[in-house]
Amino acid sequence: MDNQAMQLTNERWQAIMNNDKSYDNIFIYAVKSTGICCRPSCNSRDPKKENVLIFNNADEAMSAGFRPCKRCKPGGIRLPDEEWVIQMKEYIEGNYHEAITLEILADVCHGSPYHLQRTFKRITGLTPAEYIQQVRMSHAMRELETTDKSVAEVGFAAGFPNTPYFITLFKKKTGQTPKQYQKTRMEV
Repeated sequence: MDNQAMQLTNERWQAIMNNDKSYDNIFIYAVKSTGICCRPSCNSRDPKKENVLIFNNADEAMSAGFRPCKRCKPGGIRLPDEEWVIQMKEYIEGNYHEAITLEILADVCHGSPYHLQRTFKRITGLTPAEYIQQVRMSHAMRELETTDKSVAEVGFAAGFPNTPYFITLFKKKTGQTPKQYQKTRMEV
């Protein structure tokens, strides 16, 4: 992935940390953990230094597999909404067990919370919160089908730290409590 990448010097790192516009036409940086490339002046969350790769321009970064940031549009290129939603879904599916707010999702995926919410709903028919809940519920169901862990353990592992809320939501979605669901699945 980083065969074309240049060295991350202290000067370049400082330009990224300071959102220095004067470096925008000198290099583009990409973040391995998010798969996004940005201008040095981008106001997105500061990346971890070990995840940063440096490229001459957006085309190089994109040919190395990175997608352009929705906020700063490196090289004037805009990420299509469908790809942006795929990026959001990938983040949710990889981090469902953690707290995910609209602000966190917008920060990680480089967009405004309002625009992100509207775009996600338009393309998927669900809000990000509904999608997160769906992903968590499916992981919980899988866990209940394959283990004898307690309801609290399953709920917590799926991203529901509040056990009574998890039980109520699970029953609302499936018509059974998690324990009933687990018992019927384990008997099969």
